[in-house]
Amino acid sequence: MKLISDEELWDLFVMFKCEALHLEMRDTYAVKDEAERFARFLERGYRDHDAEAEERRPWMTLIRNLTAAGKSCRRVRIISEPITDYIRYEWAGTGPNVEAGEQIKWLPRRLASAIALPGNDFWLFDDASVVFTVFTGEGDVFEHQLVTDTPVVQLCHSAFDAVWSLAIPHSEYKPS
Repeated sequence: MKLISDEELWDLFVMFKCEALHLEMRDTYAVKDEAERFARFLERGYRDHDAEAEERRPWMTLIRNLTAAGKSCRRVRIISEPITDYIRYEWAGTGPNVEAGEQIKWLPRRLASAIALPGNDFWLFDDASVVFTVFTGEGDVFEHQLVTDTPVVQLCHSAFDAVWSLAIPHSEYKPS
């Protein structure tokens, strides 16, 4: 395991060849760069995609470029129901991600009980490397752990595939 920076994680997105898979398993996050957007969502009850466009531009541009190059970026979120305000915020902001080319699904946690899952959210790149995102108890990013050990990569791929196969596409999932 090697600790990597946010910049090194970004570089992995630029360099992967075929597929990036993301599994999210928390019901709330407190990522600092989303704090203002989340506060606005709680205040208004909706997300203003036009107002957020500039803040979200780097990610949306990356996804558009990746998918235009024939690469795949899939994300699946395991969520508790009824959903938290944060998951409601994520759901309300997912449309632009999908429009940019990211494939996103949702899996109610009650359907994930029989799936062997790693202990942290992760990105899996080209079935070769995994980056675990470790969060603090408050929900902010603590560290990114890069792992290339074959058994760990296989565990993450197996977990992602199992969750993906049961999950509901964003266009069909209606939060409760």
